[in-house]
Amino acid sequence: MPKTQAITDFAPDSFAAMFEESLKSSEMRSGEVITAEVVRIDHSFVVVNAGLKSEAYVPIDEFKNDQGEVEVQVGDFVSVAIDAVENGYGDTILSRDKAKRLASWLSLETALESGDFVTGTVSGKVKGGLTVLVNGIRAFLPGSLLDTRPVKDMSPFEG
Repeated sequence: MPKTQAITDFAPDSFAAMFEESLKSSEMRSGEVITAEVVRIDHSFVVVNAGLKSEAYVPIDEFKNDQGEVEVQVGDFVSVAIDAVENGYGDTILSRDKAKRLASWLSLETALESGDFVTGTVSGKVKGGLTVLVNGIRAFLPGSLLDTRPVKDMSPFEG
């Protein structure tokens, strides 16, 4: 009988309130960057567990380096961005590329605020200047900023 008494003393409204509060604290939004653990690596997907309802499948190409090698192992923790909390099939869509781009933007903003120099690699020539990869982000470098004197031929800077 004491167990029944304990159940009847429990207010259903307080449980509902606690449940709603727990949902608010763990509410995920599209664009957020979260940490996930690599659970499995297949030939076309990396399966990650981010503590959500289910594991997420991220295309393996997002985990490959420039040489085409997968740069994570099972058990590694990686940063991923939430593309969609729910895609209509109950899956959460995560992206490692978006998380890396966001981290790159944040590091560039920090460098701008602190006045630090950034380095990049010239990736091409466009009208009026060059395109440069800085932290994986394509940027425009005006020809007027290449040297202290005007530069007519920008081909030596390409490469």
